[in-house]
Amino acid sequence: MAEDIQDKLERYRTAPFDSRFPNQNQTRNCWSNYLDYHRCQKALDAKGVDTAPCEWYKRVYKSLCPLSWVQKWDDQREEGNFPGKI
Repeated sequence: MAEDIQDKLERYRTAPFDSRFPNQNQTRNCWSNYLDYHRCQKALDAKGVDTAPCEWYKRVYKSLCPLSWVQKWDDQREEGNFPGKI
């Protein structure tokens, strides 16, 4: 399974089509992948497992989200006032 994930990460170019977000506006897709990445990190860190599978979510949100949004959300998480459930 790890080889499969590594293979996908190596061939990654941009966010693939996600049927949950069929419209042109990808704001929710960006938000969901940002949350999924941090949830994945938290869950796998708690188990003491390698967090490499979480990199997929990170690559997707990095390609979809404006940098200013990511920086704002990172700052909010550090300050403890992030609106999402992680």
